[in-house]
Amino acid sequence: MAIKEVLYRKISAAERHLGRIREKRVVGLTEFLEDLDRQESLLFNLLMAIQNCVDIASHIVNEEGPGIAGSINDLFYLLEERGILDHDLTERMVRSVGFRNLLVHEYGKVDLDIVYRVAQQDIHDLELFIRTIMKQFG
Repeated sequence: MAIKEVLYRKISAAERHLGRIREKRVVGLTEFLEDLDRQESLLFNLLMAIQNCVDIASHIVNEEGPGIAGSINDLFYLLEERGILDHDLTERMVRSVGFRNLLVHEYGKVDLDIVYRVAQQDIHDLELFIRTIMKQFG
């Protein structure tokens, strides 16, 4: 499958999840903390949006070579080394992966205040990542 086709499919999926986040985040913190359905929707869509960005990075690294990622974080560092991402965005994506890991592996209780902040502010990092990839490969 051509790299652009895979990237478009993954970008489309990430954008769909980001759209759902934007729809569900339009309440205050108190209402969010009282709404289990909204919490679960945001958690799922955050997880899927981040995972699609990871999949995008993985596909580029595998197709563009050389380099082998020893971890998910390494995918973004390899994109930085290749001049695709700047250092600031790389570090933001690494933090997103850390957040994803907290959700996936449930390293303790999920702090809903942090989930709310991520949905309100940090999805911009994912949006910037997608725009950057589109600019490079679009």
